[in-house]
Amino acid sequence: MTRGPVDSSKIPRFAGPATFARLPRLDEVERADVTVIGVPFDSGVSYRPGARFGPAAVREASRLLRPYHPGLDVSPFERVQVADGGDIACNPFHIEEAVETIDAAASSIDSRLVTIGGDHTIALPLLRAAARKHGPVALLHFDAHLDTWDTYFGAAYTHGTPFRRAVEEGILDTEALSHVGIRGPLYGKRDLEEDRRLGFGIVTSADVMRRGIDEVVDALRQRIGERPLYVSVDIDVLDPAHAPGTGTPEAGGMTSRELLEILRGLAGCNLVGADVVEVAPAYDHAEITSIAASHVAYDLVSLLALRENK
Repeated sequence: MTRGPVDSSKIPRFAGPATFARLPRLDEVERADVTVIGVPFDSGVSYRPGARFGPAAVREASRLLRPYHPGLDVSPFERVQVADGGDIACNPFHIEEAVETIDAAASSIDSRLVTIGGDHTIALPLLRAAARKHGPVALLHFDAHLDTWDTYFGAAYTHGTPFRRAVEEGILDTEALSHVGIRGPLYGKRDLEEDRRLGFGIVTSADVMRRGIDEVVDALRQRIGERPLYVSVDIDVLDPAHAPGTGTPEAGGMTSRELLEILRGLAGCNLVGADVVEVAPAYDHAEITSIAASHVAYDLVSLLALRENK
C-alpha cells in the first residue's frame, strides 16, 4: 500500500509539510519507487545566480498539485510509492567536489529519481549515476541552449558543459541524443557543428511551432526507441513570459503547454531518470516559473509511474 500526499480536505494546501506535492519524506516510508530530490547548487552558472533556491521554490509551488493526472490517465501516487528525498547538500565553493557528491548521493538511492536543481551542472553527475545502473542512456534535453560547450573561463564543469563531458565519458548513447527548444544567438556556427559531431539532433522552438507537437513527438520517439531514457529540462526552454525566473532567459521560447504536451507524448518510453533545473526564484513573478517547474516534475513522476508494473 502506497502512502500519498497529505489530505487537503483535512489540512489546507497552504499548511503542512513543505515536501514535493506534500508527499511523505523518504525516511517516512519503507521504500520508494520514485524519489524526488533537490540539489540546491548554482556555482556553475555563467550569468544570473539564484538556482540554489530552486528546490525550495518548486516544492512550495507544488502544494496545489493533485493526485490524478487526466492527461496521462494515471494516479501516480497510488500506482507507485513516491517520496521526497530532501536535498543533496554539496560544496558551493568547489564544483568538482560538488559533482562527486551529487554522483555518490544519487547512486546511493535505490529508486528512480526526479531531481530539482540547481543549475544544469548537476545533470552530469546525475547522468553518471543513471548510466552506472542502466548503461549509456538516451538523452532528451529541453533547453534554450546547447550546453555542449567545452569550457567557461577554463572550467570544465559548468552549466554550459555537462553534455559534452557526458559524451566524452561514454555515459550517453550517441545514437539517441536530442535537444528541444534551442534558440537565440550563439558564439558562432562552429557551436552547431561541434554539437552535431557529438551526436545531437536539434528541434528548435520554431520547429515546435511550425511542425506541431505530434510530429515532434513522433520524431523524438523514433530517435529514442526502446533505449533507457534520461530527460533533462532546463526551465529556460520556456519563453520568459512563461518562465521569467531563470538565470539565462532567451526570447522566443516554448509555451508551458507545448512542453507539457511533448512530455506526455513520451508515455511508454523507458524513462529511467529526469531533472528540472535552473529555476531562480529571485527573478520570478507570482511563482510563474516555479509553478511551471512543479508541473513539469509532476509529469515526469507520472511518466515514471506508468513504467512500473502495478
